[in-house]
Amino acid sequence: MSEYNLEQSHGMHVIHDGPREAPPLLLIHGSGFSGASWNPVVPALAGHHHVIRVDLPGCGQSPPALSYDVPVQAGRVAALLDDLGLRRVTTVGHSSGGYIATALAEQRPDLVRSLALISTGPSPDALLPQPLPLRVLLAPPFGPLLWSRRSDAMIRRGISATCARPVDIPDDLVADVRGTTYRTFRTVLRRNTAYIAQRGVSERLAALEVPMLVIFGAADRRWEPSSAHQYDAVPNARVELLPGVGHIPMFEAPETTGELLLGFTATAADSPPVIPNA
Repeated sequence: MSEYNLEQSHGMHVIHDGPREAPPLLLIHGSGFSGASWNPVVPALAGHHHVIRVDLPGCGQSPPALSYDVPVQAGRVAALLDDLGLRRVTTVGHSSGGYIATALAEQRPDLVRSLALISTGPSPDALLPQPLPLRVLLAPPFGPLLWSRRSDAMIRRGISATCARPVDIPDDLVADVRGTTYRTFRTVLRRNTAYIAQRGVSERLAALEVPMLVIFGAADRRWEPSSAHQYDAVPNARVELLPGVGHIPMFEAPETTGELLLGFTATAADSPPVIPNA
């Protein structure tokens, strides 16, 4: 892996890996995470792609923003890609990062060549009762008090609670998660819920003609795993359920996740471009 450039653009910390001349691959993390959440799969991906990772505003090394509305977040990502001069980018979103990836495809179909969603809940009714460590950290009255006092061990327990397998959580991700404030995290969750409550992800994507891969853990503890089949109704969509994997396939099954993404990008590259309706 060649990590060759760090920058700030449109309020986002950006990391580039892999050769600049390779096909572009954009990775968008989920709520409260950062670009470091992709660490286990980046080496494999950067061998074939110019990988662009963002820390969304208020997460990781990016400063807070005035708005966390999903379409606004997608607009920031679009502006970044415009500045980089990139078009027809394979865009991958984990969890709620899939909402921003979807909104990007809705707003700017010229920017999105193909779309991969990992553990992205399709609708509010698919949300499961959350693991106890997360409920305690998020709900008043204890949540706001405990949030600023979280130890590294507490953060690791909170992340691991969404996984079905033991995982090693790197120190840089723990540090990035620590930097997200309680207010930012709660606001992001509310804005994400508003986006999928207005219109489900599979319904949004059914209106877009874009090659699509859905990766879902068959033991996801945040979203009902069977809800992945809502994406079966999306044209050009392929759904992959990973046995014994929870909400974070990049940590729980990095080799399989990387292989699926590389296989998808290779197949999507052979697909003819989609010309948006005028």
